[in-house]
Amino acid sequence: MRVLHVITGLETGGAEMMLLKLLSATPRASIESAVISLTGPGGMIGERLAAIGVTVEAMGLARTPASIVGLPRLLTAARRARPHLIQGWMYHGNLAASLIGALGSHPIPILWGIRQTLYRLSDERRSTRAVIRLGSALSRLPSSILYNSALSAEQHEAIGYDRTKRLVIPNGFDCNQFRSSAEARLDVRAELGLPTDSILIGLVARYHPMKGHEVFLRAAKLLSRDRPALRFVLAGHEVTRENPALAALIEELRLGEHVIVLGERSDMPRLTAALDIASSSSVRSEGFSNAIGEAMSCGIPCVATDIGGSREIIGETGVLAPPGDAAALARAIGVILDESIDQRRARGAAARARVEQKFSLPEIARRYHELYRARVEMAGKPKGADLSPSA
Repeated sequence: MRVLHVITGLETGGAEMMLLKLLSATPRASIESAVISLTGPGGMIGERLAAIGVTVEAMGLARTPASIVGLPRLLTAARRARPHLIQGWMYHGNLAASLIGALGSHPIPILWGIRQTLYRLSDERRSTRAVIRLGSALSRLPSSILYNSALSAEQHEAIGYDRTKRLVIPNGFDCNQFRSSAEARLDVRAELGLPTDSILIGLVARYHPMKGHEVFLRAAKLLSRDRPALRFVLAGHEVTRENPALAALIEELRLGEHVIVLGERSDMPRLTAALDIASSSSVRSEGFSNAIGEAMSCGIPCVATDIGGSREIIGETGVLAPPGDAAALARAIGVILDESIDQRRARGAAARARVEQKFSLPEIARRYHELYRARVEMAGKPKGADLSPSA
């Protein structure tokens, strides 16, 4: 079975990471995967896809109506993949997947993947709002619409997405790769030049307004007043001292010695396992946080804003705070800081057990694979393999 994945881009983000994890857990003997990125090839994500033998083609298209000029190249790339099924990822990828399917000579199953929540359409850029509305109008076209949280499904269906197409498959996490490690804890502190008993509170997220870096840093300021030994670790795409907005905020809050900025890392299992508390400070649009699930897999207690799927992921193992409220986030982190080491370890153990029971990557990948096989069998595999132009 050949599956073509069409995604908006391959810069590091939640949807892109889930695509990488899914294809890493896909048996190549039975499912052949190819990826089309509508924009660029990405950095680490594209490289890691290529390293596991996945063909990646980047179209280099802009997210504007003018990108229609790239349609012939897009169709040519899709025909080379000869897919039996096409899986779209994110709004632009979903529409492109349906366009590819519509211009083929035979019906082929199309799946859409929606990876974010949608509290207010006005939060999105004007062009993105237009694509979301177009997706609503065309949502009867795909065989199924895959959401990574029930809340995301409800919010999209409230603006007209077809309720009958809903399927919810949460993100999955590799509990073999992300696990507790006393060695990582010591090693990362040595790398950062910190004492072995330093308390590290981490925020792993690409730099974007929705991720709430300002909320996290303002909470860090409040916490550091009474606990000056705390260190706050930031990692993610564009999370660097060279980012002028981030650097200005750290300077404004006079957090220089308290904040460690690491940028995008390729050793996230090691870095995550070194934390004492993991945080997610998202203020909107968060679907199902990979960073929180990975921290839970490492047995790290988590504090998150109550947005998107965070409540579903964390359950009773961590602490939630209302979004956009730095003081509330600081208090929530303080709840765990005030606990004994044994209490924190118990939280961490419960968090890992929750991931193993509900969100393990092998089980999540199995659900995707079974869905793919069912849709291909329903459509008829021989017909679906041909994407040659209609006569």
